[in-house]
Amino acid sequence: MSDWLTKTLTLNTGAKIPIVGLGVFVSRDPVEQAKATSWVLTALQAGYRHIDTAWIYGTEKPVGEAIKASGIPREELFVTTKLPWNHTKRVQWSIDQSLKNTGLDYFDLYLVHWPHSVAYDGPRNPDGQIKLDETGNFNDTWAEMEKVLASGKVKAIGLSNFSIKTMEELFKTAKVMPAMLQVEMHPYLAQDELLAYCKEKGITVTAYAPTGYAVVREDPTVGEIATHYGATPTQVILSWHVGRGVVVIPKSADAGRQKENCQILNLSEVDVQIINGLERNQRICNKPDEFGNVSGWSMERLGWM
Repeated sequence: MSDWLTKTLTLNTGAKIPIVGLGVFVSRDPVEQAKATSWVLTALQAGYRHIDTAWIYGTEKPVGEAIKASGIPREELFVTTKLPWNHTKRVQWSIDQSLKNTGLDYFDLYLVHWPHSVAYDGPRNPDGQIKLDETGNFNDTWAEMEKVLASGKVKAIGLSNFSIKTMEELFKTAKVMPAMLQVEMHPYLAQDELLAYCKEKGITVTAYAPTGYAVVREDPTVGEIATHYGATPTQVILSWHVGRGVVVIPKSADAGRQKENCQILNLSEVDVQIINGLERNQRICNKPDEFGNVSGWSMERLGWM
């Protein structure tokens, strides 16, 4: 095993992004959000230099507090946040709010969190369904993202939860090629076609929910490979990602697991092919509801079919 916290990939902007980062998603509970300060700090103290948060996670402030407490120079860190889907018509305001939340002068990467545009005054209807704003569109949102990039408030811009279908639509008007696409990706959802497309376009890919949670970690095949290497299932899965040239942002509030998660293996080609064989196009983090929708958009509209 080797510690991959110092290993990087190069974005199409020329910037370096650490290939292993810390995801900072928590529940909507403000108490749990506030707790993030302590475990983000332990990750920074352990050597993590890539932190992935989002406005909608409610953890921008804790991330900023942890960075300040760490004493690590800002230029040594790579910090990502995301434009929420109910701010798509107020991008300039939203980036300023995110900067204020963190106390940072800039972000290294700013992502459009979803292709959806959702009502600003409350993202859900009384029945609990997502309140979509069909007057918004991601082409206009991206034009505003390009202005944010030009302002220097962010060093790179990118996308989250987009597909080949939605990116093709975006590219009809985009002047700046996204530097990053962040999507759910794990051995049960390998997204080979999407990954190849992004590599062709020069877009780096980040996997969220990279281990596939317990569903994939407890797969007997993954367990057998882990035993062979004297490693954990999580280390095996993260190593598989890194071998594909994919950035990973596992989330852990446990200091021990944070250290484990950055120990990457050199998997044999045979084991890589075995893991590849687990693909079943199964979404675990963002699976469709009983109507075949994900947060108000159909799988077809998302381009996830």
